[in-house]
Amino acid sequence: MMSISRRSFLQRSAAAAAAFTIAPNSILGKSHGYVAPTDKLNIAAVGIGGMGHANINNVKNTENLVALCDVDWKYAKGVFDEFPNAKKYWDYRKMYDEMGSSIDAVIIATADHTHALITADAMTLGKHVYCQKPLTHSVYESRLLTNLAKSTGVATQMGNQGSSDEGTDLVCEWIWNGEIGEVYKVECATDRPIWPQGLNAPEKVDRIPKTLNWDLFCGPQEVIPYNAIYHPWNWRGWWRFGTGALGDMACHILHQPFKALKLGYPTKVQGSSTLLLQDCAPQAQHVKLTFPARENMPKVAMPEVEVHWYDGGMMPDRPKGFPEGKQLMGPGGGLTIFHGTKDTLICGCYGQQPFLLSGRVPNAPKVCRRVPKAMAGGHEMDWVAACKESKENRRVLKSRFEDAGPFNEMVVMGVLAVRLQTLNKELLWDGPNMQFTNIKDDETIKILIKDDFKVVDGDPKFNKIWTDPVNAKQFASELIKHNYRDGWKLPDMPR
Repeated sequence: MMSISRRSFLQRSAAAAAAFTIAPNSILGKSHGYVAPTDKLNIAAVGIGGMGHANINNVKNTENLVALCDVDWKYAKGVFDEFPNAKKYWDYRKMYDEMGSSIDAVIIATADHTHALITADAMTLGKHVYCQKPLTHSVYESRLLTNLAKSTGVATQMGNQGSSDEGTDLVCEWIWNGEIGEVYKVECATDRPIWPQGLNAPEKVDRIPKTLNWDLFCGPQEVIPYNAIYHPWNWRGWWRFGTGALGDMACHILHQPFKALKLGYPTKVQGSSTLLLQDCAPQAQHVKLTFPARENMPKVAMPEVEVHWYDGGMMPDRPKGFPEGKQLMGPGGGLTIFHGTKDTLICGCYGQQPFLLSGRVPNAPKVCRRVPKAMAGGHEMDWVAACKESKENRRVLKSRFEDAGPFNEMVVMGVLAVRLQTLNKELLWDGPNMQFTNIKDDETIKILIKDDFKVVDGDPKFNKIWTDPVNAKQFASELIKHNYRDGWKLPDMPR
C-alpha cells in the first residue's frame, strides 16, 4: 500500500487544486461570497462503518457523497455498497491527495486518536468539517483545532448532537435568567461504559483480517500486535485509541454545564477510579474539576464552581427532596444536577427533560437559536446549511470548534486527572500554557502494567506488575501533547 507523508499529499493537493476542472461549491463560493442553499455539497467521509454511517444517513438525501474512506472494508462494506459511485479509500491522505480539488466538506467518525490529524488536514485544505465526539484525544489537539477554526474560517461542528437539542437551550435560558440562582456545584453521571474496560492488555496475537489495515488503524500511535478485542468499537476503552466512558459520554453530558455556566479552563483537577492500568481505562471513575469565577451575567453571577463526573456505576448522592422511588439516572443514560443558591436543576443526557426540584416551571425568555429535529439529523443539517453560507454571514453553530475545542479540553482534562491520580494530590492547571504547575521536575510515578491476580489451589495470589519509575512531568506532557510516530504530523499551531 502506498505510503504518503503529510507534506507530500498537501503539496500534491495544492498542485491538483490549481488544475481542477470541476470546482467544489465551497471554492466557487469564495469568489461570490455565497453558495446557494440549493447547491449540493460534495462530501467525503472518513470512518464510515459505525457512527459515521448515521451521520452520512442524515445528509445523504440532500448532498453528494463523493468519497468514502475506512481502514476496515468489511465493517464499511454496507456503506460502500450503498454509494457505488463514491470513490473508495483506505488512507484519508491519499483521498485528500486525489480528491481534494472536488471535495467541499468532510465527515469524520474514526477512532478518537485520529480525529485531530484527519480534521486538521481537512481544515488546512479549506474543507468544512463535521467531526464526531470527542473532538480530539488530547488537550493540545483541541487547542490546535480551535485555532485552526479561527484562522481557516471553515464551517465546523462536533458530533455531540445534544448541543443542538432544545433541552440544552432550556438549561441555558433557565440558568441565565436566574431561575436557580448562583450555581456553585454541578454533578454529572453516565451509565457507561457498556464496552469492556479495566482489562489487562491481551497477550494473544490474532491474525489481522485481510479487510483491515491495522497499520492505518493505529495511525499516529505505536503499532501494537493486533487483537480482536480492540476493533471494532471496543477501542473506546483502550487509552491508545480512545478516552473511555468520559470521552464517549461527557461530550453529551458536560456540555450543558460548560455552555450554561460559560466555563473556560479549570484551575484545579483531581481524579480517582477503580484499578488504573497502563493500557485500559478503569471500570469506574470520579473526576472533580474546579473552575474560577467568571464575568457575571445581567441576571446571575458566575462564582467559582465545582464540576463532578461519575461513570461506571458511580453516582452522586440523591439531592434532598428528590422524589422517592424515582430513578436518579436521567434519560439517555445521563444525569446532570445543577446545585444553585435558589433551586436545583436536573436534566438527562443531551440536556433532555430538564426540571426544577422545587416543581416550579420557569418562564425564561427564549434567547437561544432553535435547531429543528436536532437529534434526528438536524445537528448535521445545520452544519450543512452553514457550509453554504459565507463566513461573514454564517450562523453560529451549536458545537463549532471555536466552542467545542475549549469544551473538549475540559473532557480530556478529566482523562488527565484519572491517569495522573497516583501523584496523590490535586493538580493545578495553567490553561493558557497547557501545563500543570505543581508537578515537580524530579517527581516520579509508577504505572500498573498488569494485575496478575490468580487463584492457585484455592489460594489467592496477588501480583501487580509495575513499570519502573517514570518522570511524572514528562509523562503528563506526553498526555497533554502526544508524540506521534514517524510519518504522522499535525500542522503547526496558528499564531
